[in-house]
Amino acid sequence: MAIKINDLAPAEGEKRAKKRVGRGIAGKGGKTAGRGTKGQHARNTVFAGFEGGQMPTYRRSPKAKGFNNPFRVEYLSINLDTLSGNFDAGTNVDPGSMRTAGVVKKQGFVKVLGRGTIDKALNVKAHAFSASAKAAIEAAGGTCEIVPLPWGEGRRPAQGSQFTNR
Repeated sequence: MAIKINDLAPAEGEKRAKKRVGRGIAGKGGKTAGRGTKGQHARNTVFAGFEGGQMPTYRRSPKAKGFNNPFRVEYLSINLDTLSGNFDAGTNVDPGSMRTAGVVKKQGFVKVLGRGTIDKALNVKAHAFSASAKAAIEAAGGTCEIVPLPWGEGRRPAQGSQFTNR
């Protein structure tokens, strides 16, 4: 036996008729139609954010300016003079050793900046270098090596990912 389109119907008790209010006192939901007695709510609709005429919260709070870039990569900066003062010549300096020496205070990606001078040959590994810092380190006889970011060369993953640095 084939099913015909006119035989299709929802299961028994699946669909319910909409409650019709305000149709007289004979029916359930007559007279005040579920709106209580008198007052603004009984007479007309009041929108959700209405606070009785005072300036509502959503207009009192300051507006958000700009936006937060979810792909921003934040670096912990360290300068040449700090490296020069804390490490001996010929030392291999990487983010772990910087953290151990107390030069970098917290976990994160490290960028070497070019403030100050360096007169020691250091082998520096960091996530990023400024052009002046790289030139100064190499001029002093040291090397610069970039530690790759955990997600590679492309854009950083959005917030909430396992690689975020916050």
